[in-house]
This record gives sequence, C-alpha cells and structure tokens, in this order.
Amino acid sequence: MEGFTSFFDSQSASRNRWSYDSLKNFRQISPLVQTHLKQVYLTLCCALVASAAGAYLHILWNIGGLLTTMACMGSMVWLLSAPPYQEQQKRVALLMAAALFEGASIGPLIELGINFDPSIVFGAFVGCAVVFGCFSAAAMLARRREYLYLGGLLSSGVSLLFWLHFASSIFGGSMAVFKFELYFGLLVFVGYIVFDTQEIIEKAHLGDMDYVKHALTLFTDFVAVFVRILIIMLKNASEKEEKKKKRRN
Repeated sequence: MEGFTSFFDSQSASRNRWSYDSLKNFRQISPLVQTHLKQVYLTLCCALVASAAGAYLHILWNIGGLLTTMACMGSMVWLLSAPPYQEQQKRVALLMAAALFEGASIGPLIELGINFDPSIVFGAFVGCAVVFGCFSAAAMLARRREYLYLGGLLSSGVSLLFWLHFASSIFGGSMAVFKFELYFGLLVFVGYIVFDTQEIIEKAHLGDMDYVKHALTLFTDFVAVFVRILIIMLKNASEKEEKKKKRRN
C-alpha cells in the first residue's frame, strides 16, 4: 500500500515555497500552537521508544499476538474515554502502554525482518521517519485547512481497503490484490499523516490542546506506514533472493 502523488499549480507552488523564513515562522502557526506541537511530537517520540521496547520484549519472550493486540486496543479505548486535561499522567501512561503492546503485536514481523536481514528493519524505520517528517512539515507549512479536504477521500480509501481485505479473507485473493492493498494502503496512511497533522493544528488553534490524544493519532499513522514499508521491503528482498537462487540453479 504505497505511493503519494501531489500536484501544484503555479500559485500553490509559489505559496508553498520552502524558505528559511517559512521554516522559522511555521506560516500561520501561533507560538502557543507551536509549543503544543512540540509537546505532541515529544510524546510521540516517547511512544515510539515504548513501541520499540515492546518489539524487543517479543523477541526475548515471544509475547506478541492476539492478547497484546487486544491489550493495545483496550488501552487506546481507555485513553480516549478518559476525560481530557485530567489525570494527564494516567493518560500518558495509557498511551505508553498502548505503544508497548502495539510494538509487541508487530514484533513477529520485525523479528522476521531481523532474521532475514537486520538492515531491512533499520531501512524501513528510517524511510518511515523521513516520509513522516516530510509530510508533517508539508502540512505545517501549508495554509490552514488546505489539506483538511483530504478527510473524505481518505475515509473512502480506508473503507475500500477494509472491503478488499474482507473479500480476500473470504474468497481468497491473488498476489495482485495483495500488492494493491499494500501500496494503496501506504498511499492512504501517508495521506493521513498530512490530514491528521493539519487537523491537529486546526484543533489547537480552536483551543484543543490535548497533546496525548494528538500524539496517539500520529503514532497510529506512523506504525501503519512503518508496517507497510517493512512488508514491501521484505517482499522485494525475498523476490531478489529467489531470483538469485534461480540464477545459481
């Protein structure tokens, strides 16, 4: 599920031109919102560290599976149901727990990548971080609400992915369908990075400073993109390995 296409006319190209001033001033983002974004991204970094710890625990004790997935979902639901701006330490702890369980849940995939070639996992993480950083920055530097229209399109994309996966699980799916799911899903979740970043900025301008919930939103985007990039890299590496074996034989 991959790919992201963007097209700009001459007006938007000049409007979104990257310069030192735009990087320094973050366009129309107020100092208060800038502070909020720093808090969101700091919390996101901590969640990623907790997720890495969860993956490591799986490699040590093989704990990842259905139970950790359910625990992750339960932690997220508990976090989202907790009143905002109250018991922030408890809400942060729930976010870290959700990240830990999420890391354990994708631990089998990460372990597979490490066993095949450790550089694949590192490359997938770096690639995901670069994609995440670039598209988050694009959302920050764009005009307010410019990318919020993506919400409807992305929701339709997620619905399409759900029904494709549902149909494949019942009727069986070809490799072409799997590839489409993989690359199209990556496209959708990269779009969600842009949409969610700008939505967080807009909510902060309207007074919603719930950095824990906003960090959770970006964390789910990051993991979704990382998993798909890792699967794509593993698939490409395995295909190259098979071609090498065929040539040797």
